Amino acid sequence: MARTRAPERTLLPSDEPLSLLRKDGTPVDDSPLSMPDDDVLVELHRRMVIGRRFDTQATALTKQGRLAVYPSSRGQEACEVGSVLALRPTDWLFPTYRDSVALVTRGVDPAETLTLLQGGWHLGYDPYEHRVGPQCTPLATNTLHAVGFAHAARLKGEDVAALVLLGDGATSEGDTHEALNFAGVWKAPVVFLVQNNGYAISVPMSKQNAAPSLAHKGVGYGVPSVLVDGNDVAAVHAVVREALESGGPTLIEALTYRIEAHTNADDATRYRTSDEVAAWLDRDPVDRLEAYLTSRGLLDHARRAAVAAEAEEFAASVRAKLNVDVEPSPEDLFEHVYATTPRHLREQAALLREELA
Repeated sequence: MARTRAPERTLLPSDEPLSLLRKDGTPVDDSPLSMPDDDVLVELHRRMVIGRRFDTQATALTKQGRLAVYPSSRGQEACEVGSVLALRPTDWLFPTYRDSVALVTRGVDPAETLTLLQGGWHLGYDPYEHRVGPQCTPLATNTLHAVGFAHAARLKGEDVAALVLLGDGATSEGDTHEALNFAGVWKAPVVFLVQNNGYAISVPMSKQNAAPSLAHKGVGYGVPSVLVDGNDVAAVHAVVREALESGGPTLIEALTYRIEAHTNADDATRYRTSDEVAAWLDRDPVDRLEAYLTSRGLLDHARRAAVAAEAEEFAASVRAKLNVDVEPSPEDLFEHVYATTPRHLREQAALLREELA
């Protein structure tokens, strides 16, 4: 079904983050957002639990030397899962290095998702199979990819929207400025989801931005903007879905928090306190949705145990795949570079085969 254009939206975001559920799981009565259907909420819970277990497993594999580095997204599951489940199969996702949970939620094999972080291939999965662009390590480069892709799709008459994930630090990059500017001019069907987790590595928001919020930046580009509680998965899903259905660009700032360090190579205690982390643990996105589902009779002990068991099984499969030692072939250096390998590379590959033999 083709997307229909929503009525004209306001450029300015709300003064307070939009939400559907308070941190204790009770519903917000006067929210302008529509609560997702019960089956969607149940699936959001399931995917967040699986995503969190995947995240902790990847962190453990990094400590065991199976991954070179791993940027955890623990605490940001509502953003990762809520936004991805708002996509249609025909839409595209443009992630960053921190969005591994978003990739597995989209259906990318976990071993293929972690290939980049193993230090193997730059891209371990087929983008066209899952409609997921490469995980971008340089900040904000994926914003331009998303805008260009979505604009090109519109020119070709394709019914496609793009969701690009970025952090608060990426909003300080020139690429984000250029992407938002062109998205506004072209009215490209792109949703910019800024996961504002408070820090660009160790740089706090107070040293990055002087605007009332990051969402306010959309005004200068003519891009409608939304400020949402990034730990409320129901609200994230609702605002992203509405933005995708608008047919034009939207800038969404989701207020959330990175519970773990920037990566396994970072010492977060040097720039934030344990009390700060504890305050955000009290706003946990999984606990919040579980409280609401339980109060509605949509989640009981048996269902919770079944989801936890599924998450453990998923983690076990990740361990099994990542614990297999694969001997890399030197000939792979010549693969996946050109659609048609040029003569000088064919000659070099032949020479390499002779030397190996």
